[in-house]
Amino acid sequence: MSLSDIAWQNLRRRKGRAAIIVASLVLGVATVVALVLTTQAMQLDLGNKLDEYGANLVISPGTRQMALSYGGVTIPGVSVGTPEFPESALDNMKTIKNYENLSVVSPKLVGTADVDGRQLLVVGIRFPSELRMKKWWSLDGQRPSDDDQVILGSEAASRLNKVAGDAVRVNGRELKVAAVIRQTGGSEDTLIYLDLAVTQNLLNRPAKLTFIEASALCNTCPIDDIIAQVQQVLPGAKVTALKQTVKAREEIVTRFQGFAIALAAVVLLASGLSVFATVLSSLNERTREIGILRAIGYRKSHVTSVIMRESLLLSLLGGLAGYAAGRLLAGGIAARMADSVSDLPAIGWLLPAALGLAVCVGVVATAYPCWRTSRIDPSESLRFV
Repeated sequence: MSLSDIAWQNLRRRKGRAAIIVASLVLGVATVVALVLTTQAMQLDLGNKLDEYGANLVISPGTRQMALSYGGVTIPGVSVGTPEFPESALDNMKTIKNYENLSVVSPKLVGTADVDGRQLLVVGIRFPSELRMKKWWSLDGQRPSDDDQVILGSEAASRLNKVAGDAVRVNGRELKVAAVIRQTGGSEDTLIYLDLAVTQNLLNRPAKLTFIEASALCNTCPIDDIIAQVQQVLPGAKVTALKQTVKAREEIVTRFQGFAIALAAVVLLASGLSVFATVLSSLNERTREIGILRAIGYRKSHVTSVIMRESLLLSLLGGLAGYAAGRLLAGGIAARMADSVSDLPAIGWLLPAALGLAVCVGVVATAYPCWRTSRIDPSESLRFV
């Protein structure tokens, strides 16, 4: 009978002990696999969400004149008479190498207008791109469906005493309030948003832009390259990268990764201790069997080989089952976080890593009990026969 046959027969006779060892390994490996998959999915998905939620590039004409604080960003050159972009700047931007990495491009024209007898700040935008970029806006009303509609900031609506569905006159033209932005605490509260073409006509600034906001997919391209490319096609433009969005994403994911590593270490330690205790108890019960093997000529290396083969087989089984359980667990987490995590990433190295981790935990946990058992004196063991 070979050593592998002996190991297999031992496992068949002690199914309960084997099941406890496999379950311990499954728990540890499944936790690690689930945390790795969830962390990677969060990193990819959160990166994409933050790249799409709000601008991380602001492109404005280079000027040192009056500045406007808009959305927490100081935008130069917004007063009458200051430098502006021609609307053709948008076509120039489409020629840059990494234009496909700009998920949203939202041009704007800012100026003052007579709104129901009050001089207020109005912003001309393209509603679809702006609403896609500003997904945190909460609207009371409907999204604008035509160019004769406007969106009011909460403070502007309060000053004008307007709600969704009311009419408002801007420089003599009657427009309909499609929605009111709920209070954000930012500059949006005081602004009135109109269709870009309508604003250009009302302010008598045809085909002009004050600045351009863009969301760059920083997950897939270096944002510094995009800045250089934009400056090349728009000479003299000032391109400001709001890198805090990227830093915020990285900080969130880094903190979760740290928590995941700590949790995985604790679970693996608990799994290893469980395997250690189970193997040690099992080998103590097998003193008679090991004594017989030693008495009939099996050397210490043979005994060690049998025990390690048992451990290796159980570890591989625990690794495979743990990998499968970890993917199921990660899928459950993703389902509960459907707004944040959509799909689990394909990580080719994860299955070999799961098997390797299970083997490492199993072998390390078995090493001491195996060494202790192999040193048992055959004559002492035979007393139990």
